Amino acid sequence: MNQEAGRRDALQILVHDHREVEDMVATFETGGIGDARNLQDLIEQITIELVRHFVSEERHLYPVVRRRVPDGEALADKAVADHAEVERLLKDLEGRKPADPLFAEAFSQLAAAVRTHVEDTENGLFPRLAAECTTEQLSELGEKLAAAKRVAPTRPHPRTPDALLTNSVTSPLLGLIDRTRDMLTRRAADDALREGPETGTREQPRSQRFASAAPSDPAS
Repeated sequence: MNQEAGRRDALQILVHDHREVEDMVATFETGGIGDARNLQDLIEQITIELVRHFVSEERHLYPVVRRRVPDGEALADKAVADHAEVERLLKDLEGRKPADPLFAEAFSQLAAAVRTHVEDTENGLFPRLAAECTTEQLSELGEKLAAAKRVAPTRPHPRTPDALLTNSVTSPLLGLIDRTRDMLTRRAADDALREGPETGTREQPRSQRFASAAPSDPAS
């Protein structure tokens, strides 16, 4: 997620996000994970990408849907409910180790919830929004989505005012943001330990090990 996103409209950005998370889910389902540490890294990366995506949708997309789209209130409410369900499943997954017999089942439930959200938005909400917006309006919305994703917690941001992250997002998502901040703080500490001079060799940071499974987003 590193290219300039202002060149793409809102729907292109969000669909790209969907494909990215689906690819990571498929990596787990096809067994292309490796050891338990890599599996945990993948779960963390999925969580981070979902946080960025959900923050941008709740801050900017759904208010536009509510204002412009017929039955937009119901559509936005359904999408926010999807977010809450994904958040619940992520929280359940965070409490399990890969060796847990219920880990795979918990991940499958998460994957199903993500796919339901993707199908509902791409087949319902997105086409209806496109019908009510001009090309210019969708481009402007895309710029706002990209900006929201840049301030979402993809790495520790101790100086970022909370209002930039939490304005107009739901309570369940606030909890996910908080846990993601904690996760990324731990990740940064782990990377620092791995890169210390006492190791003799420099291990690839865990934040980079899934670069191939999670292609860079042109939106950031």
